[in-house]
Amino acid sequence: MAGKKGSDKKSQKLTPEQRAKAEADAKKSVARNRKAFHDYHIDDRYEAGIALSGTEVKALRMGRASLVDGWVEIDGGQAWLQGIHIPEYAQGTWTNHAPRRKRRLLLHKNEILKLGQKTREKGYTIVPLELYFIKGRAKVEIALARGKQEWDKRQALREKQDAREAQRAMSLRVNR
Repeated sequence: MAGKKGSDKKSQKLTPEQRAKAEADAKKSVARNRKAFHDYHIDDRYEAGIALSGTEVKALRMGRASLVDGWVEIDGGQAWLQGIHIPEYAQGTWTNHAPRRKRRLLLHKNEILKLGQKTREKGYTIVPLELYFIKGRAKVEIALARGKQEWDKRQALREKQDAREAQRAMSLRVNR
């Protein structure tokens, strides 16, 4: 029995190589679109690969991008990410990319068809939520979303503020 316990501890401890691999495989967020949660009701989420040039990848690894004005367009059986800003790479030369060019999304054909059908309905759009790296590959989380009315936004802010006040009151009560 004693020999078995020792082997369990040995199997739980990670070698430096295993630790480095686990860190490389972890999700590293580059940019989030928090405004999308305020402006839209999020219905379905999808993870898509993104076709990038070399300088775009280097600029993203530096942690610089903006998804605020981004949207996804379905055109000719392809999904295109438009309006996101990936700044030029500082050490790039004439091979640098255009900061606001449209970028192809890598999705399954049935996902593209489903998204295309939904966006033809009134009130639906596709917005990017988060841009991140997993296992060294750039991914973008997109969502099928419905626009909120102005009163929806105010109600959501009011509910958030009420929850914050209730939490504050509970913490004051506990700390007495």
